[in-house]
Amino acid sequence: MGAPGAGTRRPRVVTPVAGSRDSRTEEILRRLELTVTHRLDGMLHGDHLGLVPGHGSELGETRRYVAGDDVRRIDWNVTARMQTPYLRATIADRELETWVVLDRSGSLDFGTARCTKADLALAATGAVGFLTARTGNRIGALSIDPGCDRLIPARGGRSHLMQILHLVADGRRAGEGGTVDLARSLERLAPMLHRRGLVVVISDFLSDADWRRPLRMLATRHEVLAIEIVDPRELELPDVGPVALYDPETGRSMRVDTSSASLRVRYRAAAEAQRAEMAATLRGAGVEHLQLRTDRDWVADLVRYVALRRRRMMGPGAVRVGAVRITQ
Repeated sequence: MGAPGAGTRRPRVVTPVAGSRDSRTEEILRRLELTVTHRLDGMLHGDHLGLVPGHGSELGETRRYVAGDDVRRIDWNVTARMQTPYLRATIADRELETWVVLDRSGSLDFGTARCTKADLALAATGAVGFLTARTGNRIGALSIDPGCDRLIPARGGRSHLMQILHLVADGRRAGEGGTVDLARSLERLAPMLHRRGLVVVISDFLSDADWRRPLRMLATRHEVLAIEIVDPRELELPDVGPVALYDPETGRSMRVDTSSASLRVRYRAAAEAQRAEMAATLRGAGVEHLQLRTDRDWVADLVRYVALRRRRMMGPGAVRVGAVRITQ
């Protein structure tokens, strides 16, 4: 449940202003931009339209329906002719408005591998921004902080993107722990997005709130990608003896003995069940799902996701039926 009055709380519109900037933040963002533009962009070579190529509005080729495809894109004329379901593909629009929704709850401050989950969330935000904003597309952001949602209007240009990343990076280090209501924030955002576009939700999705409905509502009009941020210690406990565990969102703490094999088995099983339920909820909401982990190469995971999505959208082959080119 959200905090009292959360249902009426409106996002605070923030206009990024260039000013004095921390040298450490500048260095972090400079390395991030180099990673995206050199390594990531080099691996995603070829004719691609950014992080998530949308369906667009211009009609393209037709291909056979496969399980999991969007039934709203079925071409009924070709389906009737072929006596089996076919989809009408569309050519993705080149002008895209992207919105990044960033969960800034206290649980993102956790990290036991290469970085914290907040660091990885910043990297994901930068990857989305640099990959979608480079061709003149507009990008906006909703930062969901404990006690306050900050809305940054969508604009184009590298300078605007860097100002967004500065706010995220500075706020990430200065932010205090606490809970956020991801579901309510998504509900408030939906009516503010007047143009069809891409919505990227970056979170660990550990909230107890039911965020399936607002995600489904966004997915009816926009391309939606859920980027799940995970640390390996959230999936499996190491055998390090008695430890004190602290919840940065509620402030509660407890001591557990990780030398207990049965405890570690129960923990692993509960974590697997939790993640499986979360993945099923995202599938049920009709959104794309990408998991990034603090102990893995996030660039490689992102490239793998984009490659798999492209193959899914293109289909395995093509034939002609009359004047219509059909992908098998």
